[in-house]
Amino acid sequence: MRYTANCSILLTDLPLAERFQAVRRAGLTGVELWWPFDRPDPGPNQIDALTAALDQAGVELTGLNFDAGDMAQGDRGLVSWPGQAERFRANVAAVGQIARATGCRCFNALYGLRQLGHSPAEQDALALENLAWAARAVAEFGGTILIEPVSGAPDYPLQKAADALAVIDRVEAEQGLDNLGLLLDVYHLANNGDDVDAVIAAHHDRVAHVQIADLPGRGAPGTGQAPLRRWLQALDQAGYDGAVGLEYVSPPGQDPFAWLAQD
Repeated sequence: MRYTANCSILLTDLPLAERFQAVRRAGLTGVELWWPFDRPDPGPNQIDALTAALDQAGVELTGLNFDAGDMAQGDRGLVSWPGQAERFRANVAAVGQIARATGCRCFNALYGLRQLGHSPAEQDALALENLAWAARAVAEFGGTILIEPVSGAPDYPLQKAADALAVIDRVEAEQGLDNLGLLLDVYHLANNGDDVDAVIAAHHDRVAHVQIADLPGRGAPGTGQAPLRRWLQALDQAGYDGAVGLEYVSPPGQDPFAWLAQD
């Protein structure tokens, strides 16, 4: 399988452009990112600088998260967050600019936390509108919107694969859009108690992107007890031919890709 390194969680002791270069030196040719800017609508100079850094390192941008709010403070997405629709839609436009400049075609739309003072039904209706907006925008250049279950955030309503698939089904049924898919992050699913083997067996055809980390601990493969090799083999045998995102924590000073030599 082709691995792609998430440079928002790996190599964070380096400036972003140097992370790209380190990934290429490790023999990988793809990177993915959480939203890398401090505003939802960066100017053309910032986008040009990101594109130039990718080109200079010789790596492809394989995946990009939409603006998810202040992740460091616990935010987990804007899609269902009342009062943030204008910010999200401005971000969709910026993501489109980056996609056209880089060729990136996979975009992770984190759903957002449940907000006090707003009913789940209100938030879900807003999410439907925002996801439809984003899906139509990226469809213009063959893009796919990824929907991800997340662990470690009790107020995040998409905890298991079935939750994400229900959202995808609703957008397709009510909006007629078919360019949304499941982001199968095996760490988050297993951490939330989902049966990853069963999810792969039943829904492998709905998987649009895969991310891995070992557990417990969210470390590199081999640092925990998760059957990562089994899960990846099952996906491969089921016909998954996309990239596998390396989205794990690696201690500073250690080579986060050393395990690849034994893979």
